[in-house]
Amino acid sequence: MKEQKKGMTIVKKMMIALIGGLVVGLGCLFLREALNSSGNESVWNMINMIFFQDITADDGTKALGLFYIIGQLFMHGLQMAIVPLVLVSLSLAMCSISNSTRLGQIAVKTILGFLCFYVCGAFLGCVVAQGIKNLGFFNVTLPSGLAEASTIDAYNPLEVIVNAIPTNIVSACSTNNSVISVVVVAIILGLCLNKLGSKGDALKKVLESLNEVIQMFLNFWINKVGPFGIFCLIARTFAVYGVEYILPVAAYVVTAMVTLLAICAVLYPLGIWLTTRLNPFKFLKKIAKVGVFGFSTNSSAACLPLNTRTCIDELGCSEEITSFVLPTGMTINMNGTTIMHMFAVTFIATAAGINVTPANMVVMAFLSICAAMGTPAIPVAGTTMIYTVLSGMGWTSELCLIGYALVMAINRPVEMALLPLNVIGDAAVNVIVNAKQGELDEKKYNS
Repeated sequence: MKEQKKGMTIVKKMMIALIGGLVVGLGCLFLREALNSSGNESVWNMINMIFFQDITADDGTKALGLFYIIGQLFMHGLQMAIVPLVLVSLSLAMCSISNSTRLGQIAVKTILGFLCFYVCGAFLGCVVAQGIKNLGFFNVTLPSGLAEASTIDAYNPLEVIVNAIPTNIVSACSTNNSVISVVVVAIILGLCLNKLGSKGDALKKVLESLNEVIQMFLNFWINKVGPFGIFCLIARTFAVYGVEYILPVAAYVVTAMVTLLAICAVLYPLGIWLTTRLNPFKFLKKIAKVGVFGFSTNSSAACLPLNTRTCIDELGCSEEITSFVLPTGMTINMNGTTIMHMFAVTFIATAAGINVTPANMVVMAFLSICAAMGTPAIPVAGTTMIYTVLSGMGWTSELCLIGYALVMAINRPVEMALLPLNVIGDAAVNVIVNAKQGELDEKKYNS
């Protein structure tokens, strides 16, 4: 009861911050228009300098910029956690893969199953997001003075491969713009710890403790500071830039949610049928309650007990394989997060005036899969990792951060819609691995 109250409190705070920011921002927007039309621009300029002015701009040296300062502090706190979050979470994920006496074929098939669903999900997410973008639903009319700030230099996407392995680990971990290098370092570290076995226990315990510290910080920052930061970011956005963001954000939320739920109902049952020839409708009917639970709790970790019992008692999976596949999936399988990232990053970049090409989307998908594999199984973590993909793409202009703030504020429904993909994906891979190992009780599955 206590956890439920805490969860409701988080949602309530975010919604109050969003609605409050919209009300204040739109109120200031109408006030600005009224003052400017009546010839009282100086009054609005004073309000703007006190609350909304960018104090780092050339004309902001004498401004107070309260909303700007609070919003930037919140964003900087999230950005500060990106590198350690990726490094520690992904390293521990690689360590957890070998925490089973029957690694061998089971581990290979498990990882291969997750990766195949990752690729399929990312491809479908890219296709739909690109289509929505081409239809113009993500377009935003930006102020001409800021549109120039959103341009980026041309580059060959294959540079990502060359720069993936850093020449200096310290320098790679010292900036959010080298996240792909951090991902590679984390994978190497995790795999080496696996190989060392008990010799690496000391470092593994350090990483686990550091992970606890990072999670505690993020929980505090998002739950306690987040509502104030989101309120200030949203209020400032609408007060300064107007209402041109409302329709694109609504288009992002609706299209992302519909796509996520549609893929969940089609991709995993189809994958089971293609690989095992089992009745996909039996799977979907029995696993539906796990998806609903994930939608409600917004946490893969919270779904693990129910998912385990459903797989063993209703889908006929063996307890030994299930005890390996589901915890591993809870750690590294965030397919719904990757699909959400395709929509969110495409929306943010398009809103910032960046033309997202198919080649960009390939790089985005790769970055998102790597980032999603290290995303903790806690609420809001996937939304936080959007910045990881933006940083990897080099899309960190002020306009991109404004779009990111909007997504952060309104992404709760999308986060809820992506969780069923993650937990149902865990169960789907579990069924496939059990069937391929000859340990699936088909009589129980078909009952």
